[in-house]
Amino acid sequence: MNPQAFIRLSIGSLGLRVPGITLNGAKSGRSALSFPCVREIRLRGFPVQTAIIPLVSSPETTPDANNIASSFYLQESDLKALLAPGCLLKHHACLEIVVFTGHNESHFGIGIKRQHIGTFKLEVVPEWGNERPVILFNGWIHIGKNKWLNGIAGAELHLRVKLDPDPRYIFQFEDKTKLSPQIIQLQGTIKQPIFSCKFSQDGVSPRDPLSNFWSSSFDGSELDIGKREERMESAFITTPFVPSTGCDWVARSNPGAWLIVRSDVCRPESWHPWGKLEAWRERGIRDSICCRFHLITEGHELGDLLMSEILISAEKGGEFYIDTDKQARAASSPMHSPRGSGDFAAVSLAAGCFVMSCRVQGEGKCSKPLVQLVMRHVTCVEDVGIFVALAAAVDLSRSMQALPQKA
Repeated sequence: MNPQAFIRLSIGSLGLRVPGITLNGAKSGRSALSFPCVREIRLRGFPVQTAIIPLVSSPETTPDANNIASSFYLQESDLKALLAPGCLLKHHACLEIVVFTGHNESHFGIGIKRQHIGTFKLEVVPEWGNERPVILFNGWIHIGKNKWLNGIAGAELHLRVKLDPDPRYIFQFEDKTKLSPQIIQLQGTIKQPIFSCKFSQDGVSPRDPLSNFWSSSFDGSELDIGKREERMESAFITTPFVPSTGCDWVARSNPGAWLIVRSDVCRPESWHPWGKLEAWRERGIRDSICCRFHLITEGHELGDLLMSEILISAEKGGEFYIDTDKQARAASSPMHSPRGSGDFAAVSLAAGCFVMSCRVQGEGKCSKPLVQLVMRHVTCVEDVGIFVALAAAVDLSRSMQALPQKA
């Protein structure tokens, strides 16, 4: 089972140093900059990523190299698109980090424009596709065309830009999840059956929610990762998807829930709880389905770990993912990163990375979920199966959230 090539472009260790400006806003010179500063990280074809950039006052201080501010994940087709000249460009695309002072805001109805401090550019080159770790830049650099800004010596930006190979396995459901489809691996134009699965829904009954389940089994195809004996990974409904009191949709106060379980290596008839997925509908101008996933860590001092909480458009669908880098920057509570493959419950608080994603369609559409799983979390077929079971639970949660049709 060969993975597809992906690379992770990470930008971290960010800091801004401006002579005459200290952390508390004290200054020297004829005018001041408005802090905090904001940086936009741009790469053609990807959404702009925006966040606060810290101010560094001491010349001897170096920002933490492990602090990742942004990450981009590129597959072969993305790199080819970036290397192709744009319609008005003679050169390849660039990674751009644009630094501004303050935020866009208004005062007494009058708009106040943020001020551009400077821009760092790094051209995309074919060597990015060599599939080996490389540090593209690390250190301080003057940004902007001028060495002086508002009478203050020009700003310096510190950053660390690194490329790492990050291969992934890609799987797709051949039909609707409720129709117990085969799960195939996509390798370019090759489609290889990997799992067969079964979905059972004996009504959505509060009396016996565990009668509703989804399970997968390895179909015996030739793979080159670890064990080949057949096992099953399953997802059971533990809390039925029923409307909350006074409304006709599954609300946050009483979400539906799935228990994701994996078989015991020594005793295939035994099950171990692995994760819990809760889902409910968020009402608004455009309804969303919220999927919240906890990793079950029995006996761990931190208790069950929140790994993902994602809003998916009810109408258009979207992507559920576990990406501890991305979510740590967006979440108010800390997100944790799994350390290793089969023992996914082992947690490394320092690391952050993409783990998996599952793309689903909106309500009323044939979803056929597309699942991406990073290779470093796969040591055996069972590791793939447990994430496929999670993806199935996400898709079934989406389909079970549909509002009843009016007569």
